[in-house]
Amino acid sequence: MIEQIGVHIPRVDTEARHRARQRADSLLMPRRALGRLLDLGEEVAGICGFPTPPLARKAIVVMAGDHGVTEEGVSAYPSEVTGQMVHGFVAGVAGINVLSRHAGIEVRVVDMGCRADLSGLARAGKIVDARVAPGTRNMLREPAMGREQALESLRRGVDIARGLAGEGFRMVGTGDMGIGNTTPSAAIAAVVTGRDVASLTGRGTGIDDETLGRKVRVIEQSIAARAPDSRDAVDILAKVGGFEIGGIAGFVLGAAEHRLPVVIDGVISTAGAVLAWLMEPRIVDYLFAAHQSVEPAHAAMLELLGLSPILGLGLRLGEGTGCALAMPIIEAGVKVIREMATFEEAGVSTG
Repeated sequence: MIEQIGVHIPRVDTEARHRARQRADSLLMPRRALGRLLDLGEEVAGICGFPTPPLARKAIVVMAGDHGVTEEGVSAYPSEVTGQMVHGFVAGVAGINVLSRHAGIEVRVVDMGCRADLSGLARAGKIVDARVAPGTRNMLREPAMGREQALESLRRGVDIARGLAGEGFRMVGTGDMGIGNTTPSAAIAAVVTGRDVASLTGRGTGIDDETLGRKVRVIEQSIAARAPDSRDAVDILAKVGGFEIGGIAGFVLGAAEHRLPVVIDGVISTAGAVLAWLMEPRIVDYLFAAHQSVEPAHAAMLELLGLSPILGLGLRLGEGTGCALAMPIIEAGVKVIREMATFEEAGVSTG
């Protein structure tokens, strides 16, 4: 299946990771005293090689798209907010902007399929135009997109990752914006995990009990009507997914192709990562889970991928905000192994 988008994912360098661990075990402190921070640095070494190059240039890519299923009243906000939030990202006033500035991370915004006309922002070079269509169709009434559109969203995500690698970025993170997108994300989680929809569906933008019940029914009925193949990532994406979710899946694959550590944000980003994993299981060796959100589908998909979240702050904003907080921690793990002296280097006796 992965051949359809022309990506090859290399194996991580186990020898480089072993060498990083050897150095970490000899650092000037009680053995493994920095705990998981060392594990993170070692994992990056396996991805990038050892000695690990500086990760100073980092980017978070915010994929934006709209969803036809919002017609069913599954969100607290109208679809118009997606385009308005893209303008907020460009203006630098959103949560992801604040946290990324704080961490020294660049933000790239991508229109994967917004209803709003964002062509002016694209022409001005303020966002990337990778729009497949102006929003998905209502997955309750018909497939969210055609199979070729699903493949195109994946390819465009791959291309964006390849572009960042060519610019010299050394670590990337995934973000999202799309009113209603926790609905397809929960649907994807239900299909791939086989778990009950009600146990996976959260409140998204903060919906009330009545809307939550409606959201569960919409997801259940959509899955029953569309019958996505749980083994076919493209089929799942086409029937109950979203353009930004496909973009994230492709982006994850494209970044791994270039040996970049990929930090994934919340439930929407993880839905994209799970689709990438279905296409190429070794992708998980390149992934770091920034945090575990309050959306129940997120925990279920992280468990499926075998990923442990770095942070547990009760986040549910999306946008890549978890990545902005976790990426400096990953970089710190790399720096400790690279820059901290060993007992031998410091001339300190171990016996």
